[in-house]
Amino acid sequence: MSLGQRVSSDHQLARLLQIGVVLEEVVESRAAHHLDSLPADQREAIDEEVRELLAEATEESADHRERLEALIDDLDAETVSYEEINALVDARYGPPEDTDGVLYDQLCNEETAYKFYDDLIDAIEASDGEFAIDRDQVLETLVEIREEEKEGVEDVTDIMERRA
Repeated sequence: MSLGQRVSSDHQLARLLQIGVVLEEVVESRAAHHLDSLPADQREAIDEEVRELLAEATEESADHRERLEALIDDLDAETVSYEEINALVDARYGPPEDTDGVLYDQLCNEETAYKFYDDLIDAIEASDGEFAIDRDQVLETLVEIREEEKEGVEDVTDIMERRA
């Protein structure tokens, strides 16, 4: 299913929201495990600013996931559990090698999420289909999440620019 298409059914909307949940679960898992996955000497080199960034990203992704899950529940659909995604993330991704790797990974995660929500909003707005849940509520939630992702991109970029 391409986001270039219109979202015309509850099923399509639920599937796209489920993708958002999985995306948030990956971001949450990666941010939560970055520090633990670094070698001890690299872990000690991470300053408080990066620690706070990762903690905030973890909390924000968990909040986004819960908000998306609430919309999915209203559509009488199910989501993949965080534990399942967390296990897949642990198995799939190796640890970053240093602070720069942590920041680049976090920037990639934030940008990916921002672009996904931007495209999803466009696809819903291009649709004239009726949904079982309030379209304005869905769009309002997605716009808020997109803006928080945009702020995340800006926060990571600011840290990276100061370190350059």
